[in-house]
Amino acid sequence: MSNKGSIRPDQTQLLTELLNKKTLILDGAMGTMIQQCGLEEEDYRGTRFADWHTAIKGNNDLLVLTQPDIIKNIHLQYLKAGADIIETNSFNATKTSMADYEMQSLAEEINFAAAKLAREACDEVATPDKPRFVAGVLGPTSKTLSISPDVNDPGFRNITFDELVEDYITATLALMAGGSDIILVETIFDTLNSKAALYAIEEAFEQAGQRLPIMISGTITDASGRTLSGQTTEAFYNSICHVNPLSVGLNCALGPDQLRQYVDTLSSICECFVSVHPNAGLPNEFGEYDLESGEMAEHIAEWSSSQLMNIVGGCCGTTPEHITAMLKAVEGNIPRAPKEKSALMRLSGLEAFNL
Repeated sequence: MSNKGSIRPDQTQLLTELLNKKTLILDGAMGTMIQQCGLEEEDYRGTRFADWHTAIKGNNDLLVLTQPDIIKNIHLQYLKAGADIIETNSFNATKTSMADYEMQSLAEEINFAAAKLAREACDEVATPDKPRFVAGVLGPTSKTLSISPDVNDPGFRNITFDELVEDYITATLALMAGGSDIILVETIFDTLNSKAALYAIEEAFEQAGQRLPIMISGTITDASGRTLSGQTTEAFYNSICHVNPLSVGLNCALGPDQLRQYVDTLSSICECFVSVHPNAGLPNEFGEYDLESGEMAEHIAEWSSSQLMNIVGGCCGTTPEHITAMLKAVEGNIPRAPKEKSALMRLSGLEAFNL
């Protein structure tokens, strides 16, 4: 590793103890908060990349290098709003996604810096009564292993499984070195991409000589109730549960009203903890999200009283105000209990098959 850091001790036991007592709060949208800052091209570039040869506005992950104070302040806002777990600003910080800006060589540095900033923010506000945790985020990348990007060539792929694995190993090791407590594979639209990430995480753990708890979160893309690569919620769960994650959940694409039935399905089968962080509704004609914090909290309160989840936060369109409202919505409620381990052999194609 070119970025030197210290890998945190395994927090699985502490997280498990807390999750058995209460619902933990995840943070809200990073992109939404960055958009509110009104940053322009020169803000993204900073001094270091003033002469970069491509446009880089919109490369939010680069801000951990060029505008670290802004990113750290967003983390602190979510922590002060009540978040127990904050996500690193590294959703697109893989070589594959950074290629859009011809910044592949910065992937390791960005992941390390993202974790370090989140770690600093957590350590500033954590107390013995309310520890705070950093979830090092691995996003889905801008490529897909299961679907051809060429409608005229169904067998074509623009990336291989092995290439994606190497990409994720680099990111995971940097997130660990930067001080992450958890590795979160997030917004999974292609289960094969997530399998590459999960395989890479195990390789990274072996290289580092240490393990961290894993959170996995898929995304149901529309009213069909399936991921983009075609799996139902249960089939998706069957595909990834073998890694013994701390939690499996759903995020993005849908608001809480549309997402509820799929959270219910996951909650009914999941042998680990369940996480969920929905969007603040569906985007309007301007691409903005209109679901206010109070309305969001009403949905979350019902989910909590129905014991559907163990970790809850927000995705696109959510803010610290939403997180504070969610915290109040779940306070005092009994958390969901994971299902007993089953002897079923869980198989999956596009549908689940349990033998």
